[in-house]
This record gives sequence, structure tokens and C-alpha cells, in this order.
Amino acid sequence: MATIEHTEKPVPADNGEVTLLIARQVEEGHEEAFERWARGILETAAGFPDHLGYGLFRPAAEGAPWFLVHRFRDHAAFQRWQDSPERAQWFANCQGHHHTEIARRELHGMETWFAKPGTTRPAPPRWKMAISSGLAIFPISLAGNALLGPYLVDLHLVLRTAAFAGVFSTLMTYVAMPAVSRLLRGWLSPAS
Repeated sequence: MATIEHTEKPVPADNGEVTLLIARQVEEGHEEAFERWARGILETAAGFPDHLGYGLFRPAAEGAPWFLVHRFRDHAAFQRWQDSPERAQWFANCQGHHHTEIARRELHGMETWFAKPGTTRPAPPRWKMAISSGLAIFPISLAGNALLGPYLVDLHLVLRTAAFAGVFSTLMTYVAMPAVSRLLRGWLSPAS
């Protein structure tokens, strides 16, 4: 799949963020009109407070669905967009591109780490997410304490904790969780 639009604003992991993943089936011959409509609705949503970014993904194969992704800082921001007259206006004016929503999924907090790109498969059970997170946290904590601990020992407890939290959350978000969720994908979400 190719991303044709994407914006992103940084946000810490698991702070109540909501990611909305929508799959839409577009009738053959109406792809250009749909793409214009999709870009318009995504750009309108991006103007809303606490909208963190979006993406539009073309089908991976002929006849496959298109995917639209929205990220919101929290559920209140998500709900403001869902209930907005601007969103309603886009859906009231969607003639000429013949598309149907075939799946919709809201991902909250850590669920976004476990979502397989290009699918709307449900997140794994929370106990599996907890085990996976623990497997990612352990080596980061061990290495962080061994490598950073001696240099930070003289810092005030609050500053030392802030330094660890910044390093740990960055490594969890960009290194450990993507790797662990990829390695454990078969166990986290076995094929039905």
C-alpha cells in the first residue's frame, strides 16, 4: 500500500489517544472522485483541535479496500469530529465516487502498537498485550539502569525519573514495541 497523504504531530504513547481506521470499498472507475473526497474529508478533520494526523492508503491490489486513518489526542477530540457538522456535510455530499464503508475500528492507547497495518483485525486480549509490553520493558529497563543509572545517580529523584521516562517511552514507542509486536504477531493474533 502506498501512503498518499500523511501528517503527524508527536504524542506520548498510551495517553488516551484514539486512532480511527476505516476501510472503504470503491467501485471500479470511481477511484479519482473518491480520492478527492477522501483527501477533502481528511484535510477538514486535520483542522480540528487535537487532531494529530491522518493517512490515506491506496488498495494493495485491484479490488482491495482503501484505508483512511485519523489520530486524535483523546476520545473527546475524536467525538467532536464524529459529531461535527463539517463531517456530516462531507457525507451528505459524496455522490459520484461510489464507495462503501466495509470496516471501522477505533484503537485506544496501547492497542495501536498491536494493530496490523492494512487490517481491521481486533486487538489481542489485554493479558497478551501486558505480557508483550513486559517483554519490551524488561530489556530497556535493564539496559537503562545499567548504562544510564551510574550517570544519573546524583540527580534529584524527579529529574532522574523524568530522564528515564523520556528515554524509556521513546525506545518503547519506536524500537521495542514494534519489534516485539512483529516477533509475537502469530501468538498475539492467531489466524482464525
